[in-house]
Amino acid sequence: MLQIPEVTAQEGSVAKVRSRAGTERAIFLAARALLAEQGFQGFGINAVARRAGCDKQLIYRYYGGLDGLIEAIGADLGTWVKDRIPEDTGGMFLLTYGDLMEKLSIYFMEALRDDPLVCKIVAWEVSQDTPQVRRLSEARTKALGKWLDKMRGSLTPPKGVDAATTNALLFAAIQHLVISAAVSGQFAGLALKTEKDWDKVGNALRRLVRAIYG
Repeated sequence: MLQIPEVTAQEGSVAKVRSRAGTERAIFLAARALLAEQGFQGFGINAVARRAGCDKQLIYRYYGGLDGLIEAIGADLGTWVKDRIPEDTGGMFLLTYGDLMEKLSIYFMEALRDDPLVCKIVAWEVSQDTPQVRRLSEARTKALGKWLDKMRGSLTPPKGVDAATTNALLFAAIQHLVISAAVSGQFAGLALKTEKDWDKVGNALRRLVRAIYG
């Protein structure tokens, strides 16, 4: 089906032609970027329209306003883990539950470092209790749980280990380190600025997982 291009106006520049799909995508990416940079304080129809280079009426037409944009971002977060973290094991043969958690912990840390918006959402979860934050948090948490269940398959933790609590602590620690790195570049005197710093964190994380799961 042929899409009819539409003209969108970008502030301070020549008007340009975009398809509907292109405009929707530009609006979505602009909204996501604004949330990552400024949080909900800078998240408004006019700001999104300026960033996307379109008329603000198109945001209402395609998304129904800010609530619709939040829903779209939440839906994207629902596939965040699946889209950004590989389901293969990088050639590593998983024999034990410890093998699995070692690999997944490193994957999760690297994916979180690469996504400023998800880092912001993790920080908001412990500092803001609003319907918008809850909506985004629930989508992210549900996706993470599904991903862990799928990757685990038939592997089981050693007897006597409370895997649910242990894994929650591991992932919470990873999240806190990544957020601290974004805010101050360190945590408790541990530098978190260079790839060498993060290699040290990765090695310590692997040793910690092995100490717990064998």
